[in-house]
Amino acid sequence: MTSRVLTLGCGDYDRTRALADGSIRPDGFEIRYEALNPGPLFARMVRDRDLDVAEMSLSTYLNLRARDDNGFVGIPVFPSRVFRHGYIFVNRDAGIGRPEDLAGKRVGTMQWQLTSSLWLRGILADEHGVPPSAIRWFVGGQDEPGTHERAPVDVPPDVRLEPIPAGTTLAGLLADGGLDAVFAPHIPDRFRSGDPRIVRLFPDYRSVEADWYRRTGLFPIMHLVVIRSDVHEANPTLAAALFWAFADAKAQALARLRFTGTLATMVPWLVAELETAEALFGDRYWPYGLEANRPELETAIRYAREQGITRRNLTVEELFASDTVALIDRG
Repeated sequence: MTSRVLTLGCGDYDRTRALADGSIRPDGFEIRYEALNPGPLFARMVRDRDLDVAEMSLSTYLNLRARDDNGFVGIPVFPSRVFRHGYIFVNRDAGIGRPEDLAGKRVGTMQWQLTSSLWLRGILADEHGVPPSAIRWFVGGQDEPGTHERAPVDVPPDVRLEPIPAGTTLAGLLADGGLDAVFAPHIPDRFRSGDPRIVRLFPDYRSVEADWYRRTGLFPIMHLVVIRSDVHEANPTLAAALFWAFADAKAQALARLRFTGTLATMVPWLVAELETAEALFGDRYWPYGLEANRPELETAIRYAREQGITRRNLTVEELFASDTVALIDRG
């Protein structure tokens, strides 16, 4: 019997490498893997929906689901997770020394619906008493001019959100003092190149993030995997087969990281870093599956509703293919 060939758009990750090289395949299917930058991939999928399976922004998926756009079906596979405290950048002279100082300030974000900003706004409100309405928000490109929301959002009426001037960037305005802070999805080029005017709000962000994890048990989910609904309906075994293929690929990548004969990446103290991470996370080291991730998913759903990214309350279960809800990652 001939296996169906599916197109899969996803980032170039160690935890998906076995799917990309074909050494692991979902049972009954072959994968044509397209390694794509997540940002353009998400916009492409919302606009064109031309891939069978794709990595997808969690906040954008929540947005679509709450608008009853059922063009995609999720599986509880989360290829991207990132702690966010280290991605708040501030102008050195803006007088911002602690999170509470962001109240009343001018803060930039690339899109209102970015999952990275979703988490940061929620953390700022929950942990530091600064709701989104206490900040003056600006939207635009981070390192290059131009950006737009990949799906419509209903920004709360008490939130001030305006575009930055044409031809400018968030990082440039931050350096020049036109913005006080930026919630960045990735490290700004100007910071990486050593611009002294841009500093992190949390210089020791790793300790802050580890402490936050110990207190909350949350490891922020950025992206999940979705199947186009027509593909899912035509292939009833696909969702579970993909779940196990992604789980096996992740297990293979983790085994490679744990092999100490040679280093899997160009990080000199990789083994020590992995040991530190495993000691912190225990058996919750990058899990797939609904139940293992229910705290993160419920928190993201709450944040999305509070911030106007979703129009109605969602349940965790409605996000995923029914035959994947009870699956437990064996890796």
